[in-house]
Amino acid sequence: MTQIRSVEGSVVFVTGASGGLGQQWVTQFLERGAVKIYAAGRTQRDWNDERVVPVHLDVTDEESIVDAMRVAGDTTVLVNNAGATLWEPISTVEPDLLRRAFDVNFFGPVALARHMAPVLKVNGGGAVIDVLSVLSWLAKSAGYSAAKAAMWSATNSLRIELLEQRTHVLGLFMGYVDTPMTASLDVPKISAQEVVAVTLDGLEQGAYEVLADAVSAKVRAALGQPLEALYPELAKQ
Repeated sequence: MTQIRSVEGSVVFVTGASGGLGQQWVTQFLERGAVKIYAAGRTQRDWNDERVVPVHLDVTDEESIVDAMRVAGDTTVLVNNAGATLWEPISTVEPDLLRRAFDVNFFGPVALARHMAPVLKVNGGGAVIDVLSVLSWLAKSAGYSAAKAAMWSATNSLRIELLEQRTHVLGLFMGYVDTPMTASLDVPKISAQEVVAVTLDGLEQGAYEVLADAVSAKVRAALGQPLEALYPELAKQ
C-alpha cells in the first residue's frame, strides 16, 4: 500500500504539463490540495497560480533532466506524462523515428524515475505515476506500442525496486483520450478530466494499476487468453 492516503500537501512534478492531459494533472492535483506543482515541459504557459512552478524539461536530454531535478528537490509525486505518438508500421518505420518514440516514451520516463527516486526517498517515499496506454498490451500502433510495452515492464520493475523505500508506483492505462494529440482521429475517446480523476482516486486508494476505461479493462482481461482474443485476424489464417 502507498504511504499517500491523500494528495493533499503533496509536491508534484508533472512532465508534458502543457498538453491536454498534462493540464488536467496540474488542475486536479491543485484541487485536491497539492501545495506545489512543477509543470515541466519543452514549452511553457502562464498558469496564473503561484503554486505552479514552470520548469523547462526535455525528457530526451539527460542534462535537462538533471537540471530539472536541481530545482525540484521537494517533490513527493512524479507524474511521467510526456509522450509522443508513432503510427508507422514497425516493419517499415524509419529507425530515427523509432528511436524517437523510445526516447520519449521509454528512456525519458525511466531516466526521470531514476533521478527522482532518491528525492522521493528523502521526502518519505511518495509516488510515481507512469502514464502508459492500452497499447502497452495491444500492438496496434507499431513503434508506439513497442515503446509503451517496454515502459509497462519498466513500471513493474520500478514498483518492486522502490518498494523498500516506500515509493508507490502506479501504472495508468486507457484508450484514446480526447486531447489535441488525438484530434484527427474519429474514434471513441475518454475525457482527459475523467482519466486524471479516476487515477487520483486510485492513487489515494493505493492502486498499483488504474484501468481508466472499458477498453483498457477489456484488453487487460484478455492478456491471459490465446492471442486470437487480442488479434482476431490471426484466427482467419
